[in-house]
Amino acid sequence: MKIATILKLGLLGGLSALMACAKPAAPLITENSVNLSRYVGTWYEQARLPNRFQKDCVADTKAEYTLDAKGQLQVVNQCQLMDGSTIVANGVGRLNTSIQPQDSAKLQVRFAPAWLGFLPMVWGDYWIMRLEGDYDYSLVGTPDRKYLWVLSRQQQADPNVVEALLQYSEKQDFDISTVIRH
Repeated sequence: MKIATILKLGLLGGLSALMACAKPAAPLITENSVNLSRYVGTWYEQARLPNRFQKDCVADTKAEYTLDAKGQLQVVNQCQLMDGSTIVANGVGRLNTSIQPQDSAKLQVRFAPAWLGFLPMVWGDYWIMRLEGDYDYSLVGTPDRKYLWVLSRQQQADPNVVEALLQYSEKQDFDISTVIRH
């Protein structure tokens, strides 16, 4: 047998073994029901997992959600950059159409232009894992455990509530060791 063939078979066998050992993530537990009319409004970021699209945000990160006349969720995210300027991203949200029956806690958001909205890859998961108080705090994550946010209605949040939400997310297999806190 040629060495190249042996190496290919070894590599294939090694990859197969790794895939067999990979533990699939448990389903992400979300709120049983979310009243989107109560969820809309301003949310201030208290903590998040690092991500590429917020890498330049240093302060005053917030999201404004509204329902338009057609009932579509409008999203305006903004944050302050190192130089003091503000960056704004406008998007839309919807119920996750791939999940049946539809679940008001499992949303998708899109910040790409509307004409790209037919492409599944421009929609990102936005799953409301937990609400605390009277819609005062929200824990949002993605089923792949790559994205996580702790949001509150007030700029200054109760650190005990933020910590409790982070601990809850850790129990759902999020790695919170790199969480950015505000």
